[in-house]
This record gives sequence, C-alpha cells and structure tokens, in this order.
Amino acid sequence: MTAATADAGVRRMAPPVLSVAGLSIGFPSRTKGGGGLEVLEDVDLKVADGEFVAILGPSGCGKSTLLRALGGLLDPRATVSGRIEVPRDHEGRHATAWMPQRDGLLPWRRALPNAMVGALAAGVPRERAHPRAQRLFDEFGLGGFERAWPHELSGGMRQRLALLRTCLAERPVLLLDEPFGGLDPVTRRRMNAWLASLRLTETAATAPGADPSAAPGSGVVLVTHDIDEASMLADRIIVLSDRPGRVVLEARARLGDSHRYDRDVLLAALDC
Repeated sequence: MTAATADAGVRRMAPPVLSVAGLSIGFPSRTKGGGGLEVLEDVDLKVADGEFVAILGPSGCGKSTLLRALGGLLDPRATVSGRIEVPRDHEGRHATAWMPQRDGLLPWRRALPNAMVGALAAGVPRERAHPRAQRLFDEFGLGGFERAWPHELSGGMRQRLALLRTCLAERPVLLLDEPFGGLDPVTRRRMNAWLASLRLTETAATAPGADPSAAPGSGVVLVTHDIDEASMLADRIIVLSDRPGRVVLEARARLGDSHRYDRDVLLAALDC
C-alpha cells in the first residue's frame, strides 16, 4: 500500500469535519396571508478533514442559505429541520469563518490592521495574530502592501486581503460565499488559479483556547454558480437543484486527470 493510498484510507475512516443530514430550511412570507418560502429540502452533506467542497447550483437555489446555516448565521425567523454538526469553539459557538462576496474592508484601516479585524473579533490574541498576518501577506501575494489603504489596492488584491482576514480568524472550517463573484472574468480566473495553489485548510488553525493536540480537522466549503471555478478548486462538487434546493449530483475529482470533472454531467445536473 502506498502512502497516498494509506492517507486516502485514513480520510475515509476519519469522522467528517462537518455534516448535514436531512436539512430543510424555510422562511415565513413577507406579506400577510402569503405562503412561506421553502429554500432547502432534505440536504445531506459531509466534509472530510482537509477537503475542499464546492456547492454548485443556479441563482436562488439556497446555496448561500446552506452556507449561513453552517456558520450559524441564519435569520432567526427561519424554520429549520434536520441535523447540522460543525466544530465548536471553547464557548460552544460555530468554529467557522465566513467570507462573503463583498470584501467588506474598512476604509479607515490600512491593509494589515484590516487583515487582523476578524482574528481580534474571534478572540485571537494580538501577539499571535500580528506575526501570523505578516507571514501570510507574502503567501497571499500582498507583501509590501501592509500599510496600503483599501482604495489603493486592486479588486483582486482586496479579495486576497479579505480571504487572508478569513483565514486569520483561526477557525477550522472556511465558508466562502462566491468570494470572487464581483470581479471581472479575467481577474476572477487569475484569482481562482491563485487560490488553487494554496492549501487553505493548513492555514485554518485551532480555535483560541482549544488544546492544540486535540485540534479539529479542517475543511473549505465554497459556494458558486461557476462550473469552471468549482472544477478548478474543489475535491468534490455538490450540485443543488432549483429552489427548494436538493442534492441532485455529487461528483468527485479524478486525481491526475487534467479534466477533473465531466462538464457535460455537471451541466445536465444543473438543468434538473
């Protein structure tokens, strides 16, 4: 048995980093007497340690709602049935870090302090967050821009900074909600190629206060409607139907194959 085969076997046997079983989510009507809105229906999902999973589907199918459910960010008016299991921090909160489509940088803070906002809000000590942020600036292609203002950065650089901020929060699960959706097609393709070169799950450290020897596994969940983005980045792709979103396809990347996924199969699933 090769080392790669052994590693794959360990991944299959290890408990998932997060799991969803029979998840259905609905929202009440905004108008008096109107019917409610069913967004997700009976969704099952598991993410293994170190896995990058993409959620693909048409607009309005519930992709972002699923991500918010994983992050504990749902509107309190939502009706939820099923089971959601995610890592928790030492205070019992969801140990996940969420990156929305908009970068959300604070215009009155320079790049390095902007990067540290999420970490400090999550309770990461400044003396640990600051040197780690400085190290990651080079890895994220931002070396030399630590003192730049947000308006001095290009769109791609702003998104890199927002992703760096997400990783610095030291949460084992990263939730990326179309992080490059607002960029032009050329910049977006470049950003996807750059993101594919990173090992994001290695930069998601254990939550503050946790025992490092008992650190939870890590994973990344990306929401997108772009087949090329999902195919380039993900170890596995989950395709949701039109609303209410149901899982209509689960595809795993073919290792060592330049055509990692069958595009026709993905397109057919999206037409369901």
